[in-house]
Amino acid sequence: MKLIINKSVFENVVTSIQPFLDKKDASSITSHLLLVVENDNLTIKATDYEMGYKAVLTDIKDTLSGSATVNGANLLGIIRRLKNEDIIIEKIEDNLLIKQNRSSFKLPMYNPDEFPSFPELNNLNNLEVDTISLINSIKKITPAIDNNNPKFELNGALIDIKQNKINFVATDTRRLAVTYVDKQSTEAKQLIIPKKAIIEIQKLFLDETTILYDDTNLVINSNNVTFFTRLINGKFPDYERIIPNSLKYNLSLPKDQLVESIKLVTSIFANVKITFSSNSIVFESLDENSEAKTQIDIDLPVDGSFYLAANSKYLLDFLSLVNNNNISIGFNESNLPFYLEDGKFSTIIMPLILDR
Repeated sequence: MKLIINKSVFENVVTSIQPFLDKKDASSITSHLLLVVENDNLTIKATDYEMGYKAVLTDIKDTLSGSATVNGANLLGIIRRLKNEDIIIEKIEDNLLIKQNRSSFKLPMYNPDEFPSFPELNNLNNLEVDTISLINSIKKITPAIDNNNPKFELNGALIDIKQNKINFVATDTRRLAVTYVDKQSTEAKQLIIPKKAIIEIQKLFLDETTILYDDTNLVINSNNVTFFTRLINGKFPDYERIIPNSLKYNLSLPKDQLVESIKLVTSIFANVKITFSSNSIVFESLDENSEAKTQIDIDLPVDGSFYLAANSKYLLDFLSLVNNNNISIGFNESNLPFYLEDGKFSTIIMPLILDR
């Protein structure tokens, strides 16, 4: 195996592929990249078994077909220190040789034939959603995905394929984020995508892709990049049961004023109490050791007064992801979940129960 490639082109791909390497065990083949030269193309693969990434580079020259592996972290450390000129990469017996001008580096290899396989694209189902809709949808629900929950299915996001739409769902048990795209489908299916994969998908894809799945994997494929992730094997909670069927109040409120007021009173302590009345909204910090309070003067269709209390992070996460100047907030009782909505994106938040 041999090729010549521009340093910056190679560095960009080796950098983007780092999250897919096994960094904990340098003795594992999954800490290595697989390099394959064939038909004047260079294919680079990385996987930690849970996720995988493949990139195909065509801008190479002086090629000799073959394959090799190399420790991905060590390779990146070398490339970053080289000049922005062509690099010669060559397999010499059981080592990979990297040369540029008078500098050379020799790194040990594993047997390329033992590198883990990637999912076959044949016989996979097609998820009928465009790339932009996928990225925008998972971006909105990402903050609500849980971390290290004993119920593994909560450490991921749900893609719920229904007959006339696809729901994207996440919950950390204190809030539920849901958005959807309208799409006709002949198959009802639920896919739980790990949080790490959800984050990587948002970084990798801007171009049009084909999105494929089966019971085990989700695969995203474009002209020169393929990504796969193992699905979480489990049953996602019945999230639709949490969504209120009816609301006593449903108010349209100015997003920017809400953001400014919430940030103002929660600069020290995160929990906030919001009191609605017919002519104002009052925001108060729930910090017992200090006092922070502000008010918006606004006419509202509210009888008497009514309050909600919550962790401000949940409110600000939602407000940071909405597009319209006004959002809807719906509620029934102070001790019941309340509802935030912006078009097709909604979040249901569990309230804090107060004595006062």
